[in-house]
Formats: sequence, C-alpha cells, structure tokens
Amino acid sequence: MIDQLEARFREILPAVDHCSLRYQSERSESIAVRQDVLQPVSDHADAGVMITVAHEGGLGYAATSDLTTQGLAEAARRATQWAARSAGQAVADFSSIPHSEAKGVYAPVVANPWNRVALAERIELLRAQCARLKTDDRIVDWYAGVSHTEGETLYLNNHGANIRQAFHWMVPVMAVTANAGGETQTRTLGGYGLARQGGMEVLDQVGFHTEAPRIAEEALALLSAPDCPTGTMDLLLMPDQMILQIHESIGHPLELDRILGDERNYAGTSFVTLDMFGSYRYGSDLLNITFDPLRTDQLASYGYDDEGRAASREFIIEKGILERPLGGATSQARAGMAGVSNSRACSWNRPPIDRMANLNLEPGDSSLEDMIGGVENGILMATNCSWSIDDSRNKFQFGCEHGRLIKNGELGEVVRKSNYRGVSSTFWRNLAKVGTADTLEVMGTPNCGKGEPNQMVRVGHASPACLFESVEVFGGVA
Repeated sequence: MIDQLEARFREILPAVDHCSLRYQSERSESIAVRQDVLQPVSDHADAGVMITVAHEGGLGYAATSDLTTQGLAEAARRATQWAARSAGQAVADFSSIPHSEAKGVYAPVVANPWNRVALAERIELLRAQCARLKTDDRIVDWYAGVSHTEGETLYLNNHGANIRQAFHWMVPVMAVTANAGGETQTRTLGGYGLARQGGMEVLDQVGFHTEAPRIAEEALALLSAPDCPTGTMDLLLMPDQMILQIHESIGHPLELDRILGDERNYAGTSFVTLDMFGSYRYGSDLLNITFDPLRTDQLASYGYDDEGRAASREFIIEKGILERPLGGATSQARAGMAGVSNSRACSWNRPPIDRMANLNLEPGDSSLEDMIGGVENGILMATNCSWSIDDSRNKFQFGCEHGRLIKNGELGEVVRKSNYRGVSSTFWRNLAKVGTADTLEVMGTPNCGKGEPNQMVRVGHASPACLFESVEVFGGVA
C-alpha cells in the first residue's frame, strides 16, 4: 500500500505551492477480564489519507478513505478549492511557511511483539492477574485489561519529503474497588497512566504481573482510613500524580495555538502570553521541563511530526524560566518565535494542530528518603482520581486515590479523599525538591482531548517524585 500511495500521489499532484499526503493506519485490539469474566475482545482497524494544499497564501485540506488514484485526485481537488477560498483571508500566509523536505524512517525495535503471543495466552495472563485482585469479600469490583494498537504513517509532499513511521502502543489497566457499609474506595495501577510504546515487555516494566496484591490491600486500607486533613502543608507528589500536574498546568497552557486564541470557545485559553517567553519565572530553579519525542519508550515518541518536521529534544522550561512554547510550524509563523515539532493529528481525517508529545520533568538530586525526612508536617499523595482547572489553565484543584501523612520526617497513617489546590505559577515556584532518576516513572495518557472537532491523542510524561512547600490540602469530596 505504501509504495502504491507514493506512485498515486505523483500522479495526482496539483499545480500548487504546496501539496502533501499524510496516510495513517491503526489496528487495535483490547482484552479485559472483569470480576473473573472475560469481556468481549474488541478489534478495530482504520486507514485513510489527508491531502493538504497551500496555494497563494490559502490553505485547504480534504480526507478520504478511498485510496485509489481517483479517490486521491478527488481529495486533492477539494483541498485545492478550499485553499483558493481561504486565500487572502487566513490567519497566516500558508504558502510562505517553510515546508518539510525530510526523508526518513522511524520504527523502534519492539522486544516482545504483541502479535507473537497467542490470543489464548494473552487472555490467560489477564485472567490470572484479575483473580489476584479478589483478596477479600469487601472487594466488589476488580478488573485487568490491556489494549494494543499498531500504527503506520506515511508523509509525502511536492518538496521531496518522504517519511515512514511505525508505532506500537500498549495501555495496561488494573483497578480494584472495595466497599464496606457506605464507604467505597478504588485503587488503580498508576491511575490508568501506565501507557507506553513497546510490546508485551511493557507489562513487566510497569509491574503488571506483581502489583495486584498491593493495590487490593491499599483499597481495603482506605475503607477505614480517616479523611485527609485540611490545612497548608508540604506536599510530596508521586510520579503518577505528577504526570497530571505537568499535563494540565504546564502542557496545556504552553500550547502555542491556545495562547494565540484557537481554543477560546472550546477548552479555554491560557494565562501565558507571548511576551513571557525568555523571562517569565514559571517555577523554582529546580523546574526543568523538556519536550522529547525521541525517547522511544514513551507513549508519544516519534521521529517526525505530522507535517514532516524532524523531532528534537528541547527545553521548554529551564531552571524555572519559561523558554519555548509548544507550537508547530504554523503557530511559529503566526507568533514569530521558535517552537517544537508537535503538529499532530489523531487520525487521517483530522488536520494536525499543536499538541503535547512527551513532556517530561527532568530528575533532580533528592532521594525519596531525603524528601520525606525533611518534612515536619506534610502529606504524600499518589495516583490521580479527579481534576479541575480553570479556563486559563491557571487555578487548579486535583484529587488523589491514596495519601499518607508525613510527621517529623516519617511516613504516618494512610488518609483517604486527599485533595489539593493552587495556582500554577505560585505552585511551581514552591517546588522545593526534585527526586533522583531512581524515583522517575515513564507514564502517559492515551486520550488527551483538544480541538474542534475533538481530537484524542496520546501524550507521554516522565517525572520523578517532587516536594512542594506550603500547599493547600483538604479532605472529603472535592
């Protein structure tokens, strides 16, 4: 199919300033066992092409699942019409934006491919782990599941670009719910955030074979635990909560198209403005955030974005100072500043927009023991269970599945219904310690939503544990 598309694209190329073809195919399989009962195994396949045309300053695109020469020619005709209609009325001169001339292949090695393990064996693996969650009569719901998606993309344009990429995404999930009287508590393995690229080896990497008894025990302990206290205290966040904090209060507000106003009527704007880059203190000197699609084990790794631009590792925030927005080529041209290669689309029938990819908090030099030992009055929170953030991505309120008090440098009793709130800038400026690489975990989310019509994309995050000073925490229902 790839070779055929290349030949057909050359046949249907219109006489325009720029024309590109982006082919995307995905095949997914999901297997789950709930309460020791195998759920229906789902299998989904999808493939198609987006043709994009820029001509005389205008921009147009059209998508099709008809991959014949005639189908591609019709999509090119419609895209060219839209480019003519938008010429002179667009937010940028799309013909003047430099277009990719890259040639390359991105296909990381998978150690233990999903499809080399028989379906019966994969089902038995999930049955076994699901059964290990039912350790007590008070456990009323228990679930283990894995979804795997294999993806392939091709990017071509009339400037010579030719890029092929292949992906294997794994999303393991494990959850247990316990009930006693009127109290119900749920613990999950990583809060549905253990998604990575790879094969069956990912299950070993995230503890899928070993952690069932622990999360069951913690769910039961939460039933009789007191509520989180209310007050201002030090807050130690574990990596499976840090990924949500990074995602919502750093990632989304730094998307350049959002800063330029493109999300205003759908998912809000950003408190960040263009003049902040290069000088604004986003956090303490310990805050170092990198955009790194080249880290191959993460969920949103790639060699080139969906406009054919080579990916690179870039500091977004360095030593607390805001340096670079998350903006692809179009947003960079509109804003007149450098960004990153993050024009991404969720499917062949959606245009690329500015999206997070792998957005990571770099490790520091504090061990977990050092961070706990330095706290007189505080709390450790792990695993996100609720989130809320305002329309400018500034004020936030998050809840966690699991909490433990810290008193005089020692971990104390377990508390439930743990919540905290803050304002992005003051919160990150109160970052007091950053964990070493030993505390770092590679995680991600497969369903970050943005855009109209909505696009759900995969986003990766890696973070160590982090300690924040003077944070408002509270218990009970948020």
